[in-house]
Amino acid sequence: MASAIHRMVERCRAGDFPQLIQAMDSGWLIMAEQQVLPGYCLLLPDPVVPHLNALPAAARSRFLADMARAGDALLAATGAVRINYAIFGNVEPALHAHLFPRTAQEPDAERLRQPWALDWRHAPPYAQATHGELKRRIAAALPKRPLSGE
Repeated sequence: MASAIHRMVERCRAGDFPQLIQAMDSGWLIMAEQQVLPGYCLLLPDPVVPHLNALPAAARSRFLADMARAGDALLAATGAVRINYAIFGNVEPALHAHLFPRTAQEPDAERLRQPWALDWRHAPPYAQATHGELKRRIAAALPKRPLSGE
């Protein structure tokens, strides 16, 4: 059975996914469907695999490097002080990484919470009119691929 990750990757391949930020060496960087924190993104591998350890070593390195490059872009585009990274795959049993920008402007009650403890019921859904400019800033901030050996 295809997971939501499989379906999102298929839509990215087809160029039919509004949250798509950019193709990456290892897959696709997208804005999350619910913006529980502004700039919350997912990195999806292409091809889809069950988990990180299912990737061959070189592909695993590319995925993790892309995750860090996406984090660099989120820091630059959002003014975040840090990025929370998470890879689980329990609900959607396919590799995907969550990237949550954390800012100094977060209310004190939220700043110390992990992202799944935040109020997801009131998280705004991704909308081009609301989040499109941030999506463009993230894409513009994505660092170029490192030169071989760096």
